[in-house]
Amino acid sequence: MYAVYFCGGKRPTARGGKILKAYFDNSATTMPCENAVRAMNNACLKEWGNPSSLHFKGLEASAEINRARKSAASLLGCEESEIYFSPSGTAANNLAVLGSVNEKNKNLRKIVTTAMEHPSVSKCMDALEERGFEVIRLKPDKNGVISPECFSEVIDEKTALVSVMAVNNETGSVLPFDEIKRIIRRKKSSALLHVDAVQAFGKIRVNASSADMITASAHKIHALKGSGLLYVKKGVKLKPCILGGGQEGNLFSGTQNVPAIAAFGAAIEEARDIESHLDYVNSLNFYLRQRLSSLDGVRFNSPENALGYILNISVAGVRSQVTVNALSEMGICISAGSACSKGHRSETLVSMGLDAERIDSAVRISLSRYNTKEEIDLLYDGLKTVIESVK
Repeated sequence: MYAVYFCGGKRPTARGGKILKAYFDNSATTMPCENAVRAMNNACLKEWGNPSSLHFKGLEASAEINRARKSAASLLGCEESEIYFSPSGTAANNLAVLGSVNEKNKNLRKIVTTAMEHPSVSKCMDALEERGFEVIRLKPDKNGVISPECFSEVIDEKTALVSVMAVNNETGSVLPFDEIKRIIRRKKSSALLHVDAVQAFGKIRVNASSADMITASAHKIHALKGSGLLYVKKGVKLKPCILGGGQEGNLFSGTQNVPAIAAFGAAIEEARDIESHLDYVNSLNFYLRQRLSSLDGVRFNSPENALGYILNISVAGVRSQVTVNALSEMGICISAGSACSKGHRSETLVSMGLDAERIDSAVRISLSRYNTKEEIDLLYDGLKTVIESVK
């Protein structure tokens, strides 16, 4: 199954006739799997009604959404009524953070997060700070790790919200989201826990019992852009940021993107064998580390126990964008950090205390279950060529 990477067996051709030889930017977006594309086409050509309409075409579209909702609830281990589809992972993160805090409660004015969150969370924290909330941003150690003890030291009875990503989108470091809920209970805090699982959903087990809110994004698991989801534990009240017709439990008003949601559901079904996929990707990551360790000037920024889907490295003496551009000319795609922080120095690597030269030469290689060892060999050869050319 892993030999078929490009859907339909045909490698895509970029503008100008450039052939894609290997794609390693899966943390930015993934190529839709064949079943997701089929589900999208079916929703576009057959179930194209407005899901809020009560005639049979509307009911057909609504049924597509309900099938996807059932798949998501099953994977997270929650009730279908606790799953809400959003226009994106960013929209879901915004609502989870901004919609969960109550400015009228003067006793709960503290928020705990990390210094390496995605901008869709960190910018919300900036906004809440301007509104008078105290925001504690925990910094990782030099390996990109934040221990449970760090959270335990700052969570207390004044904490309204703890918001943390499950997996860092640049280094792949796994945060102790499973343990934070237990810390909140032990501290007898009423704080809500939001877990940004955009880089974790469908790749490691994330269970609804671990959090009050969980976010995910479709295009990170081989579905389409234009759909995300938010799990909200029953009883948790959120103030909607988008006002309108009241779709998705009044949390995300606006006509649902049925093709994208249907594709999301199909991709979730394909991602169910999480452990098997992770074992395979871990083997690729191990092989990749072995090969890259033989190259002069390559340093690993991802910790040893990072999620195997992501490997962050620095190439001494070569600026990030030079490496990205040179490999792109060879038909190989990687990224210079997060696609959402284009043109800015990585907040994650800065918070880890890495020096400027190492940060400015850092690139992210993000794998999928469809990558192969042969593609890794192409990447190795490409990086070797770049390093030798600079020398």
